[in-house]
Amino acid sequence: MPMDGIKALAVVLAALLLGSVVPLSLAETNTSANNTNTTGTYTGTMDNSTREMVIAENLVEKLQKLSKFAEKKIGPIKDRLPTNSSILKNYNLAEEFKDKAIEEYGAGDYYNSILDSLTAMHYYKAALSALKGGKEKVNNARERIRMEIERTRDYFRFVDKTIRLAENQGIDVSNLTQLYNETKKAYEVVLNDLRTGDYEKAKVDLNTAREKKVLLDKELRKVREELAYANADKIVKEFLVKGEKGIEIAEKAIQLGEEKGYNVTELQRRLNAFSEVYNQVKTLADEKKWEDALNVMQENRETIVQFHRAIELILQRSHEKELNEKIRDVKAFLREMQDRIQRDAKALKDLEKKGVNTGRAEMQLRVATQEFKTGVALLRAKKPMEARTHFRIAIELLDKVESFINAHS
Repeated sequence: MPMDGIKALAVVLAALLLGSVVPLSLAETNTSANNTNTTGTYTGTMDNSTREMVIAENLVEKLQKLSKFAEKKIGPIKDRLPTNSSILKNYNLAEEFKDKAIEEYGAGDYYNSILDSLTAMHYYKAALSALKGGKEKVNNARERIRMEIERTRDYFRFVDKTIRLAENQGIDVSNLTQLYNETKKAYEVVLNDLRTGDYEKAKVDLNTAREKKVLLDKELRKVREELAYANADKIVKEFLVKGEKGIEIAEKAIQLGEEKGYNVTELQRRLNAFSEVYNQVKTLADEKKWEDALNVMQENRETIVQFHRAIELILQRSHEKELNEKIRDVKAFLREMQDRIQRDAKALKDLEKKGVNTGRAEMQLRVATQEFKTGVALLRAKKPMEARTHFRIAIELLDKVESFINAHS
């Protein structure tokens, strides 16, 4: 608020205070001297000069307490604040008006003391509010940094797993290992900054960590590509299994959509484009030309991604319909989900014993189990709509797990 506006507000407040009976909270120390007439009868009023003095005295007293509180909060950080800081600007103005108010009160200029006390209080409040807002922003920023570091833990586990896989394939991972160690250490430095409360250093160190992660990402992609070609046959076979199922789902969705009069032009376009790529890959795979097949997949990556996005959307709608039907009998639905989770866990263990890499499917099953438990907890809390979202995710993940199990059984 501009200075003129603040002064005007102070004048209005002063007029309201002076034009009314002094509240007992402001004049509690003066009631016996000023609120009783010569006959001992309580009148509840006093003359203007006395009223000004009482209000000014109490405002100055409160102002001094507020000043000490603000000094305790702002004083220790004043030297670290930029010169254009709103906290510092408002605090300095508050101090100026406080000094004026005290000086005017001492000189008997009670009316102006009241005005300047109210103005000082306004600036103290503005400074403290800005300080609180600044702390909230810093805390939010710290939390965002902490969450970013938390996310890198899964990323680092993935990099570590890639290094071990590549080493087993005889791929040179010396650069990847060095960048992995440097980047991991850089993020640990940021986390240590947060633990010691040095937010400014944490911001600087976070930029350094991010720069290292960019280099790590680049080297990781390079090694992953080498790994892909080293395992081209497995990747191509998985693509064909997943692609065949996707084509089947798309064809059924198109047929059903045409029967109901829906516009399926875009889905048909994506199916045609994907089928062309699929047939090329399958022809090369039949000839055992795994690397050539992988090249076709990489060259048509966008077509493949668009098609599978469409399939995911179809499956999502299918899962929502399935959930709507099954959740009518909640107890039966919960029993079915528990049975699926237990059955899938056993099946994955059996596949692992046969030497099948079940890591990704096991992760999907763990997440599905957690989503299911969250949904159950929300049902108990009488939040069925929120529970449905978690149940739908659980169903989607269980379908993926079971597709993996069927493909490797």
